Amino acid sequence: MDSLVFLCARHVVAQRPLPALPADLYPVLFQAAFLDGRPLVLRDFVASWPFPVLNFQKLVGHLELLQEHDCQLCEAVIQAVVSQLWRELEEPGHNFSLRMLDMTQLLDSVTGCTTTGMNVCSSTEIFARACVEVSTNEREFQRHGPERFERRSGAGTSVVPRQAPGVDIHTDLFVDEMSYDIVCDALQSGATSSLRLKCRKFTAMNIRAAEIVTLLESLDPSFLRRVVLFYNSLELTGLLMILPHLLRFPDLCSLKVQCNDVDVQHLTPESQMTIHNVARQLGMLPSLRELSLEYNQLSGNLCQILCNLQAPLESLELAFCSLLPADLIFLSQSIHAPALKRLDLSGHDFSQGLLEPLQLLLMETSASLLHLDLMDCCMADSHLDVLLPTLLRCSHLRVLRLHGNPLSTAAVKDLLQRTLELPDLHLVVYPYPMDCFKPQPPNSGWDFIKDKELFAAAKAEFSQILVNSRRTDLIWTDNLDGHEDLDFSL
Repeated sequence: MDSLVFLCARHVVAQRPLPALPADLYPVLFQAAFLDGRPLVLRDFVASWPFPVLNFQKLVGHLELLQEHDCQLCEAVIQAVVSQLWRELEEPGHNFSLRMLDMTQLLDSVTGCTTTGMNVCSSTEIFARACVEVSTNEREFQRHGPERFERRSGAGTSVVPRQAPGVDIHTDLFVDEMSYDIVCDALQSGATSSLRLKCRKFTAMNIRAAEIVTLLESLDPSFLRRVVLFYNSLELTGLLMILPHLLRFPDLCSLKVQCNDVDVQHLTPESQMTIHNVARQLGMLPSLRELSLEYNQLSGNLCQILCNLQAPLESLELAFCSLLPADLIFLSQSIHAPALKRLDLSGHDFSQGLLEPLQLLLMETSASLLHLDLMDCCMADSHLDVLLPTLLRCSHLRVLRLHGNPLSTAAVKDLLQRTLELPDLHLVVYPYPMDCFKPQPPNSGWDFIKDKELFAAAKAEFSQILVNSRRTDLIWTDNLDGHEDLDFSL
């Protein structure tokens, strides 16, 4: 239910032009204008923003609120900044308070297509085009502006307009082949423009290694924290080209890469040397604490990849990496195991020889582990029964994902009852129980389909257990989507 203050704020933003307002009301009024979809009012607020910082995420609030609104509102905010910077050029006496616009986490929230068809890339392009527009305006002003100032002043000598201090946009950039050119232009114009992109998280999708290097060279080295190289069909040689350029970012703490071109079962001397060089370069990143290598074929090579890292990892994602028992044994004996807060081993067959090494690994991570992903791991009731005692030793566990494993309703129920003793557990994503499927007639095209009545009865039983145990804070669901990951990062 909305507070009385927020209801009053909604009434105020429904009118335009806005009345004179005290500064301490701006945050709640901005939130009301955004949630009510009022781009013109948002532009007015930004134009008269009384503070040096506008933090979009803090003002708007929960991530799900961002998911319900399109990029038109974000564009209204950015264009208001562009307009005010232009006024600062034309009117030296004009004072624009805003100096930093924090749009970080926005791209992590507005993913995929929205109701208006805009996607994650649209926000990056909006920011980039605004920077290019400001840079173009300033170049034009340098050509023509001083003459106008001279005529206005009546002086015999030209008056040089003061240099506006400008605005920094703190953001997470998502760059693909469609947005590469405009983002590249925006970053390269930032050195002389009064509107500058400061990238916290850089995601590159389906662009070449040389293009990634060009963008990295244009980023502020003091600001970048995370790099994601996503679905790039990136070869190890390309990764080896990129890694040296990450050394200029001293606070880079998170790296996610996908390279699936190496046949680790038949390594050549050349590919072995490339893996060695990649590992050496990873070891030169002093602040690296989060590493994701999912969908890379690492069988038997995990030790070589991780052995040069300078400090223990806190997050390690190895989903669908074709790991061998020796890889898990190495990890359990490494410096990383006691420090891990997040571990993703999804996509490995624990019905074979990996279950015992997994137990050893969980024993070593039990004091620190907060988030565990074991999805699509061929884990049946008997395997879960063996694993549960070790799992329960992870006393600080907050998130457990077991989606995609062939478990029965009885096994899921037992898991629920036994994990209730974990006081910090916040989210469990369990699989659709195997006994909640029903067989189909021959030639129907399907072997099994979901029996919704059986599953509804199972869900009701799970809910009742939670109510009886007074653990209604625990989210127990079969739905993979709509759950924000807990923030345990540095």
